[in-house]
Amino acid sequence: MKRKWMILAAAMIACTLWVTGCGSDTTEKDASAPVEEVKITNEENVSPNYDCIVVDGSPEGITAAISAARKGLDTLLICQDDALGGLYTLGELNYIDVPESRDGTVLVEGIYKEFSDAVGGSGFDITTAKNTFYEMVKAEENITLRVNSYFKAPVMDSHTVTGVTVEEDDKNVTYTAPVVIDATPDGDVCAAAGAPYTYAGEDIGERDREMGVTLVFRLSGVDWDKVVEYVSTPQEGASAAEGGANGNLAWGYSDEGYAYEPKDENLRLRGFNIARQDNGDVLINSLIIFDVDALDADSRAEGIARGQKELPSIVEYMREHCVGFENAELVDTAEQLYVRETRHIQCESMLTIDDVLENRSQPDGIAVTNYPVDVQATKTQRYGTVVGFPDQYEIGLGSLIPLEIDGIMIVGRAAGYTSMAAGSARIVPTGMACAQAAGVAAKVALDNENIRVLRDLLASEASISEVQNLLEKQGARLEHAETHEAVMDHWAYPGLKVIRSMGFADGGYDNDYRLDVAVTGPRFANMMNTVVKKSGLALEPRIAVNEEPDNEEMLLALSAKVAALDGSASPSNFSESVAFLQKRNILDTILSEKFADPAASADAGSCYMLAARLYEYFLTLPGSTAFSAIDRLNG
Repeated sequence: MKRKWMILAAAMIACTLWVTGCGSDTTEKDASAPVEEVKITNEENVSPNYDCIVVDGSPEGITAAISAARKGLDTLLICQDDALGGLYTLGELNYIDVPESRDGTVLVEGIYKEFSDAVGGSGFDITTAKNTFYEMVKAEENITLRVNSYFKAPVMDSHTVTGVTVEEDDKNVTYTAPVVIDATPDGDVCAAAGAPYTYAGEDIGERDREMGVTLVFRLSGVDWDKVVEYVSTPQEGASAAEGGANGNLAWGYSDEGYAYEPKDENLRLRGFNIARQDNGDVLINSLIIFDVDALDADSRAEGIARGQKELPSIVEYMREHCVGFENAELVDTAEQLYVRETRHIQCESMLTIDDVLENRSQPDGIAVTNYPVDVQATKTQRYGTVVGFPDQYEIGLGSLIPLEIDGIMIVGRAAGYTSMAAGSARIVPTGMACAQAAGVAAKVALDNENIRVLRDLLASEASISEVQNLLEKQGARLEHAETHEAVMDHWAYPGLKVIRSMGFADGGYDNDYRLDVAVTGPRFANMMNTVVKKSGLALEPRIAVNEEPDNEEMLLALSAKVAALDGSASPSNFSESVAFLQKRNILDTILSEKFADPAASADAGSCYMLAARLYEYFLTLPGSTAFSAIDRLNG
């Protein structure tokens, strides 16, 4: 029976490739008859015991299951939905963020590439993607698939996960395996098993920092030719990078998006990412929704409802103000929200912001990737920010192995990344690369009698090499160049790293932190107030200076705040402020020279170093807090 499915699946994939084209990230779609969605049904009387269980029908889960199955493991893939693909299909996020180095090399291949080629690359048709994922799974003889199977609890033997209990057809069913792979977007299995985790920006003192979620919506009646012409023609005073089109993809309308005034104050539009579907409809990724607790099903449902309530007004606005959308009609919205961040499972090794932006290698590297460190808008921060843009970096196997529990690996955006690093590593292709590694690692662990628990893999160079070799045989790309960034040679880079790790520094897509530019008053004040806040000390009253402050004003304001926090008398003039800050080692020899002229204005690099030294001093005061993911000048 399985062989018949394999033959049928191969034929269906070949048909899909013929219809959609392959090998291109931007294949232009032909508006033809819609693709019929294949409905999935569960087999009856399946085994309760497997070599490997993968929880979630996300792209990462599908990849992990295929990878394990291809290495001969009897694999169970559990999907809580009635279709496969998670964010890519039910969330309709079909605008793939392709990891690509500066020389144009696509960094993630393997099973991700198989899928991407089959659906025609970025901007794929949603129904085609659902069918393709199913075809890829059914082609594997060693995979058993369960849909509408809801994770309820891990099965535990002390600190070891030995299986999962799920709900199927209103009954609880238990499946067991020596290896479980958690591919849920929020790390649900790991969290339930007792793995430690942080939430959102908790590791840098911002647990309440919740990036807005997105509800993708579908429009008919859009004039694609007009859209392409408009976004490809820079408006007066605008950069050509702000808009463009490629095949069935288009991006732009930033001014129009941000100018929309929502009826619901906890919603916001931004620039549009647009993807044309096979039937001529377009999917729009631009609607940001705040105040959604992504770990709560009711809150997610309420967020979708709020977005759907706002959309008639949004579409009316688009008809009036957005070229090419004059006859647009709302068709529907995605079933699920695009959630960017929730839990960060603490793992044997945590990918850091410095790992990402210094393009670092890892001794246990199992994936090479890149993507901007993209922190999206929050309720209080209208615009998102790009902290920096790496060329390429490695992720190690240790970032997939949770602390404190055994028998399980974690893949996807909840894996072992600090919150700042996750701004880059959270994208699906990166998750699929790591998931492919998890499937292979499961095989290596089970075949090696010296590997008692999965974390033992990390202590064995031979096992790491075997994982890497098997990945390359599966088509994964592990070649990595540790690109040296010019900013790393700047004298003030150690200070920049500290502030960047707090989430404050903004280098943009070209990693230009404007270190040699005179600092403005708001930038100086924000920098220093961020340090006070991240130290856990009393922020109010905040440090404040004029729009164009000189060194005297900056140091007087800073020393007054320090005096208030450490209970000393505030200096009354510039020379006293210098001596005051020198005594506390906030001004060292180099900074004393940089700030020596009271009438001059220090550059941003000097202020980054000043802020970093200020942070070191604050951490010596009673009541201060040091967060795990914030860099220290002294290591």
